[in-house]
Amino acid sequence: MAETTAYIWKERKRTLFGLPWSFTVYKLTEEKLLIESGFLSKKEEEIRLYRIMDLTLVRPLGQRMFGLGTIHCCTADKSTPEFDIQRIKNSSHIKEMLSDLVEKARDAKRITAREFMDADSDFDDDHIG
Repeated sequence: MAETTAYIWKERKRTLFGLPWSFTVYKLTEEKLLIESGFLSKKEEEIRLYRIMDLTLVRPLGQRMFGLGTIHCCTADKSTPEFDIQRIKNSSHIKEMLSDLVEKARDAKRITAREFMDADSDFDDDHIG
């Protein structure tokens, strides 16, 4: 029996002309973002929303012409510290929705930004001048 997951949002990465002709699919649930890529050889990355620290919307002219945008994400994940949700429709709305879900996931796990900073072994405030 196949497992059914309720996705809040699901979309393909689009080409420069705004067409969904790629082999990358983004799927968003209440707790995680899945990035599925590949045609013959498939890869699925899973990013827990509470680990996302920063979101930046990038909309160069070529993407804006076709109503697209890219969301750049920085995370506290060692294996995927940064990634892009590339060339998607309604990118501003998706960024806001993702931001709200990230905050909701952090609240549910009682995680603060300070905990990410404390866990970072490179962070050293003794030498701030």
